[in-house]
Amino acid sequence: MQGFGILFAGVVSLVTLLAFRPLILSNSQNLDYVWRIIIGVDVQGNVDKAAHNIKFALEQGKYIKKGEIESEYRIVIQKATWKDFIHHFGQWENGKVLLGTSVTWFAHDIAYYGIGLNNAIILEAIGYVKTDDAYQSLFNISIGNIVITLMGTIPGYWFTVFLVDSLGRKYIQLQGFALLTIIFIIIGFGYKEIITKSIPLFIILYSLSQFFQNFGPNATTFIVPGEVFPTRYRSTCHGISAASGKLGL
Repeated sequence: MQGFGILFAGVVSLVTLLAFRPLILSNSQNLDYVWRIIIGVDVQGNVDKAAHNIKFALEQGKYIKKGEIESEYRIVIQKATWKDFIHHFGQWENGKVLLGTSVTWFAHDIAYYGIGLNNAIILEAIGYVKTDDAYQSLFNISIGNIVITLMGTIPGYWFTVFLVDSLGRKYIQLQGFALLTIIFIIIGFGYKEIITKSIPLFIILYSLSQFFQNFGPNATTFIVPGEVFPTRYRSTCHGISAASGKLGL
């Protein structure tokens, strides 16, 4: 759902800008209301979800009498300890799996957030938002983000949804990394020539990078750590892998 979240963010930005257009054109200081509303819309949903989760946790079991529920079978799961964790992942055949999920998430996030957090700067660099008008500049950025999301992010996400079981996690992740490497090499070494001769080509390459991030490691780095570890370590290892990714951020 990350792709739809990115799309929703662009739509909220665009709608808010359009709603405040008369005020912004009369006084650019009114842009202060716009960014507050955009952030507030995102925060409100998270606050509501957190409140619901807390309420659920506090009320869980509140209306069940002691001894009312009896289990015919008791499932005994080995309790996880740090000593056992170190022993388990100290063996190379186990440790290499955790190393693999951590390093791939780290490597991916360097590129993903390095590009994703700078969409506006990239759009400005290619001349898409080149204007002295504050409203028009932000309007162009919002449209640009929406177009990139629709061209690359969301299609890549759905390709993964439909093909992840038939092609496999490993294949999607490897082809994603391989194609992203090729695309970034082309953009990196040919940047000046590309933006000088063909802005549409740059946009296509940039959108393809978004596509193969989502039809690739941006999806699989989330999926794989939730499937490859023993139950008692799964959440811990997923957390370690995700934390490694944030080091890349």
